[in-house]
Amino acid sequence: MSAETVYQAEQFNRVKSRLSFLVDRMEHPEPEASGRLVRLSGMRLEVSGLRTSVGSRCWIETGHRQGIVAEVVGFEGELLILMCEGASTGLTPGAKVTLLGDGEMVTVGEDLLGRIIDGAGRPLDGFADATGSKVSLRGESISPMERHSIVQPLDVGVRAINTLLTIGKGQRMGLFAGSGVGKSTLLGMMTRFTEADVVVVGLVGERGREVREFVEESLGPEGLKRSVVVATPADTSPLMRVAGCWRATAIAEHFRSQGKNVLLLMDSLTRFAQAQREIGLAAGEPPVSRGYTPSVFSTLPNLIERAGNVGRGSITAVYTVLVEGDDLQDPIADAARAILDGHIVLSRTMAESGVYPAIDIEASISRSMLLITPEEQQKHVRLLKESFATYRANQDLISVGAYRSGTDANIDRAIQSQDMIRGFIQQPLSERVGMPEGIAELSRLANDMQVTQTIEPAGLRAGQSSGMPIPQDA
Repeated sequence: MSAETVYQAEQFNRVKSRLSFLVDRMEHPEPEASGRLVRLSGMRLEVSGLRTSVGSRCWIETGHRQGIVAEVVGFEGELLILMCEGASTGLTPGAKVTLLGDGEMVTVGEDLLGRIIDGAGRPLDGFADATGSKVSLRGESISPMERHSIVQPLDVGVRAINTLLTIGKGQRMGLFAGSGVGKSTLLGMMTRFTEADVVVVGLVGERGREVREFVEESLGPEGLKRSVVVATPADTSPLMRVAGCWRATAIAEHFRSQGKNVLLLMDSLTRFAQAQREIGLAAGEPPVSRGYTPSVFSTLPNLIERAGNVGRGSITAVYTVLVEGDDLQDPIADAARAILDGHIVLSRTMAESGVYPAIDIEASISRSMLLITPEEQQKHVRLLKESFATYRANQDLISVGAYRSGTDANIDRAIQSQDMIRGFIQQPLSERVGMPEGIAELSRLANDMQVTQTIEPAGLRAGQSSGMPIPQDA
């Protein structure tokens, strides 16, 4: 082929490519800069004359150079469906809608440490806006091959979790409980006592007064110095509550990229799902399970999967899950259990009997524990769980006095060790118990239980009574 023929072929391809581009532009013109508000129903806003992508942010004028920020959550035909980031007060028919951008960016950096911000990144602590680099709010998905295995335990300063439900660096755990059982209190202990380099706390959908209480009482001045708090209370819009979770995760990802071990605490995953449900219903999605829309169950793994071990850093995430009516088969609780690497269940019965933290060691599990703990510790944990489960299975017989001591050695051991197990689980709010101390206490407790099991049957065979009063269940 001659050089002239090659040149003509190249020119032809250039002209063909240019024509294809022009035809595409004619068929798909650039998004228009503005449109008009044509309908408002509840939280659903419909806009005509504006073409842009889902997730774009828009400015809706309300008069006197004021306006409201809204986000595109869907479309129907030529109409865009928007939802306001704040209250919709002041909107009028035909209000002008202007495109702001294709997506929100998050400010990240060292300036955020010790700060309290809302879902939009605005400061709530009275200081100036934080400065730093910008990253995408929704982030990018992580390749499975880029994730590292969980090989090191994380000391969270809570004895029962460190020893019986050991959490590894990069693990995602769920904290399941009903209302008023102590989820936020336990999160506060973990925030103050953990050995992580940075703590990012997302308070989503909680009561407004609890934000200040958490910062001043649960977190404290020392805990706040290495923490970032993203607070979106219950009186904020669903968009802000969802954005608060994404923003907290994006901030945690930034510190992980610097090689730091980050503890991400999200309170709560249920409020995130409820806010996403409101957005989905406004966009026209059908409810599929207790009013939750399909987008809720597809968004949950997108959020949770951003935590883990990547590069030299890690994000260890703990998500609280509010179970309605203490029903662990709630759709969000059931979906979260399938995604997370373990779950800690708080028992209302134990809380009412004065055990704090009220961790139900029988119903809780850490899926990574077998990989990061020695065999001896695992053996001791199995012994405690067996005695705890045995006592619960025979609790009715024991409480009414129908069980006779000496009938079953395992039940006898369970009865005699029940107070010791409860004492082991309990921990004052201001007391930190490191992992070495907790493992040593676990070993002593397990040895005491084994000695009791060995001695007691021998005395009973000799015709002696144990003399142990049967403890009444709290």
